[in-house]
Amino acid sequence: MAGITFYIAHYGYAAMYFLLALGILGIPVPDETLIVAFGGMAARGEFNFAGALAITFLGSMTGMMISYSLGRLIGEPLLHRYGKWVRMTPERLAGAEKWFRRYGSLSIIVGYFVPGLRHLSSYIAGTTKLPVRAYVVYAGAGAALWCTTFMLIGHAVGYHWSEIAGRMTHTTIRIGLLAALLALGAAIGLLRWKKR
Repeated sequence: MAGITFYIAHYGYAAMYFLLALGILGIPVPDETLIVAFGGMAARGEFNFAGALAITFLGSMTGMMISYSLGRLIGEPLLHRYGKWVRMTPERLAGAEKWFRRYGSLSIIVGYFVPGLRHLSSYIAGTTKLPVRAYVVYAGAGAALWCTTFMLIGHAVGYHWSEIAGRMTHTTIRIGLLAALLALGAAIGLLRWKKR
């Protein structure tokens, strides 16, 4: 984390953009902690909050679009062959496929808040040939919700973000799951309302 914050402090928005894009692709980057740290830096006046939020959104969407494109163009063989290098094991892939079959496009939104699923949901959306327009809508909604949630957490803790970032490992999962459940409930409610 110290190395990551060094890059953000020295290279600013560009470092945040590239780190998040790589993190979404599966490179081991602590995504949520990174966004919380960015939100904390914005609270301290090191970055503009709106600009920081836009960059986190664009970085996550870039990673998601690359992952979706790889899934659409190359398919599952790429993951089975090289997935271990970016923490995408056959077991994770099978679990993510099961989740995607069960919840469909909503799993893209919820997937942002579930470690492991976030890295695979876009790829699976590509392998299942989900239309690009539909994918962009769901991925964009998920990215906006995810980035805003963790940027606001970072902004709220402000000057204490470095202390809290060290404790984020277990807390992030709990917060992420809670936010994912809320997002899923809202999405299901919206679908039922549309059917009526």
